[in-house]
Amino acid sequence: MQALGRHLLCEYHGCDRELLNQPEQIGSELVAAVKLAGATPLQVIVHAFSPHGVTGVVVIAESHFAIHTWPEHGFAAVDLFTCGDSVDPYKAFDHLRSALHAETHSVVEIRRGLFPTDVKHKP
Repeated sequence: MQALGRHLLCEYHGCDRELLNQPEQIGSELVAAVKLAGATPLQVIVHAFSPHGVTGVVVIAESHFAIHTWPEHGFAAVDLFTCGDSVDPYKAFDHLRSALHAETHSVVEIRRGLFPTDVKHKP
């Protein structure tokens, strides 16, 4: 079956707790991940919560990358959703693992927009 996109659901545990609470740094690392993956950034939104935690989204021409942090748990959840064949979301996954100083990590890939190969879908 063909897929329109790939969606990586990423978890990073044992991350640098101080870094997970720095919205500017989280935004910078997310944009760096976008560029390393070969995606085209269109818009960046980063929000800091009180007393802690950051959510960031980079809208890309190929879909979006998002991060949600829980500094108090040393945890970050990341969605890397890409469409087309020109972007490698695993490069972004690896960059964020390193940048967040994750002790452990996991990733699940979901293929999105599945269509049987013998059925033509209408635009």
